Amino acid sequence: MKTLKIHFSGIVQGIFFRSFIKENAEKLKIKGYVRNLSSGELELIIEGRDERINDMLKICKKGPAHSEIKKIEIKEIKHQGFSEFKILSL
Repeated sequence: MKTLKIHFSGIVQGIFFRSFIKENAEKLKIKGYVRNLSSGELELIIEGRDERINDMLKICKKGPAHSEIKKIEIKEIKHQGFSEFKILSL
């Protein structure tokens, strides 16, 4: 199991990025959350099996149509024990 905290910057808000992330996380049986930050960045916490996390990272790096990811920061963090994947508000 792996838990990652990921910050995306660029054109990542107002383009259905969070819905794109949630849909793919559910397909891969990944738990965690995604939310917009007041800084204009997007924060993603994902938990799951290593191979599924790696697959999710590949998907995230491409992003949805109309996204323009300029920077991705990835940090491995302590297991959080999420039971599902959610889209959170500010």
